[in-house]
Amino acid sequence: MTTTKWKLLTPRPFNWTMKPLDSAETGVKTLDDGRLELSIRHDILKGVTPAMLDWWFRNIEGTMEHMGQTYPRYLVWHPIDHIHYEIARRAPDGTAGPGAQFHIVEALGANLDYLVDSVADVLKADDTGHILSVRHSGMEVIHIEHTYTPVPEGTLFQSRTHVVRKVVPEAMGRAWLKHSVEEIGNLEYFLPALYASQR
Repeated sequence: MTTTKWKLLTPRPFNWTMKPLDSAETGVKTLDDGRLELSIRHDILKGVTPAMLDWWFRNIEGTMEHMGQTYPRYLVWHPIDHIHYEIARRAPDGTAGPGAQFHIVEALGANLDYLVDSVADVLKADDTGHILSVRHSGMEVIHIEHTYTPVPEGTLFQSRTHVVRKVVPEAMGRAWLKHSVEEIGNLEYFLPALYASQR
């Protein structure tokens, strides 16, 4: 078991079924430089627009009403795996947009052996996609690119992540794929109403 100050939280209630891994097209391959590439073509996010996704990634911080209680938004996003979110450095507009840095803690599959405890730089955030970079000792160890394509039912969300194997071994990478399919899929169930309440 990984030694960490972080603990799993009591799961938050939720009234939907998380999307299974096979609802998405996923891939794992080794790049020429030895890094691992994790790719996901998510199931269509029904009723979710690229503008909503742009707003969400800039405004994960804060709370929301959920099933009769008030929770941090990040903890609703994945009601089982997510542990902590804070903005370490704000973007010029005060959000977690480009130029911001945020700290996330999550246990993939509720397994502390697969703990993500990282500070990410936001390189891009708009209604076409989102790019994040995690660096350790001056070297980029995680690079995540999300792209959003509007479709009649909502948005096609695709992700491509490059990771250094010493930081994210393949088994953890596969757990990451499942977690990502769940958390991105969960947006369909709460983001449209949350976005409308903030306009």
